[in-house]
Amino acid sequence: MSLENKINNELKQAMLSKNESRLTALRAIKSALLLSKTEKKQAEDLDEKEEAKILQKLIKQRKDSAKIYKEQNRTDLFEKEKVEIEVIQEFLPEQMNEAEIREEVQKIISQTQASSIKDMGKVMGMANKALAGKAEGRVISSIVKELLST
Repeated sequence: MSLENKINNELKQAMLSKNESRLTALRAIKSALLLSKTEKKQAEDLDEKEEAKILQKLIKQRKDSAKIYKEQNRTDLFEKEKVEIEVIQEFLPEQMNEAEIREEVQKIISQTQASSIKDMGKVMGMANKALAGKAEGRVISSIVKELLST
């Protein structure tokens, strides 16, 4: 079942159960998917990597908003963003832990024969493709910097 179909089914369930916070997050996902499809003029479904990138972008936006709301002591809006993050994360593939990311990055460094921080762009390009949807770019970047600095 495609992500779009899963979202539609979950939307129906959220409407029936009158779960407003879940409904808001699901509508945001559906909107982002439809927007991406229309930008690329695709009639068929997006592939899993593109879907994962879209979901990660939505999560990043909500994390940024939540951080701002927390700094401004807006707990009501902060909690709303946290709930939306949890709902969106349900549809992402399981995220890799730091040890798994480190292992993959180490393999990529070996493949590219990267030896210094100057090679970071080459390593990041391959790492982002290999780990798309499975890890956040910020985490990948920090691990690549750390491994290339030593």
